[in-house]
Amino acid sequence: MRLVVDANIFFAALIKEGSTAEILISDKLQLFAPEFLFSEFTKYEELILKKTHRSNEEFNEFLELLKEQITIVPKKEITPFIDKAEKISPDPKDTVYLALAFALKSNVWSNDKKLKEGQNKIIVLSTEELIEKTNLLKT
Repeated sequence: MRLVVDANIFFAALIKEGSTAEILISDKLQLFAPEFLFSEFTKYEELILKKTHRSNEEFNEFLELLKEQITIVPKKEITPFIDKAEKISPDPKDTVYLALAFALKSNVWSNDKKLKEGQNKIIVLSTEELIEKTNLLKT
């Protein structure tokens, strides 16, 4: 399954070990994100470290693992879909994720209820819904 991953999913995985982190490193999903995503983590690293159980070293190791798992999509590939996404986006911060979903013809993985309920063109799956739909965590 191809999914665009919202930043809130990454923050959740970095802050707390659990099902979100386990799914992110699964090889059963093709995950995509806009190119600015990892710079956001660098920007908020100190805040994330304050909220997390991870050491600086663990944080950086996990971030590197995520970079291996996620395909970063350049802005130029998303730009043609921005206008279409702006028309349906409930929040300007979500526009790029919707545009990327349009570009890839994929769904979005996000726990943002406003993103899910504020538009009806792109399917938005929460972590719980993703687990139910894919049985990823069942052995």
